[in-house]
Amino acid sequence: MSDIILLPLEASDRNQFILDNQEAFNYGALVEFGLRDDHFEEPDEIISRETIEKSIDGGEAYRIMQDGKPVGGVIIKVEGDRGDLDILFVSPKVHSKGIGYTAWCAVEKLHPEVKVWETVTPYFEKRNIHFYVNRCGFHIVEFYNSHHPDPNDPDMAEQMDEQFPEGMFRFEKVMKQDY
Repeated sequence: MSDIILLPLEASDRNQFILDNQEAFNYGALVEFGLRDDHFEEPDEIISRETIEKSIDGGEAYRIMQDGKPVGGVIIKVEGDRGDLDILFVSPKVHSKGIGYTAWCAVEKLHPEVKVWETVTPYFEKRNIHFYVNRCGFHIVEFYNSHHPDPNDPDMAEQMDEQFPEGMFRFEKVMKQDY
């Protein structure tokens, strides 16, 4: 496989990054799983422009590059020894080629100070669940739903009922310590 690298997102690429992110999320929900519009954040989009922009503005955004071409993106937030994988996407055109895993490994190398990584994904995203648990070494540690919303996100209960009525999994990856 060609080299996969992460490049910091440039302002000139921000709009295309958002569009590529939306395309990847729509593919995952609509093509892979045959879901319909009851999971949209905004018309025809699984993830809204506003959600992605907030994520970019509040974290570190990187383009996943292969042979000099953008094939995905990742947005993370790091505070001390804790990291949050906010968004990771790979173009549907290059799925199942190890790009997401290679990009994730690069993220871990970028922040060796992180002892615990965290992310969430909707209950219905079987590809994501497989990827995080079986490929990247995360563990499912909590199941958010309308009866058990994220205590750190008071708006989640309403969002759960509207967009993800089946719930969302929270994952953690505890990094091995070097001794």
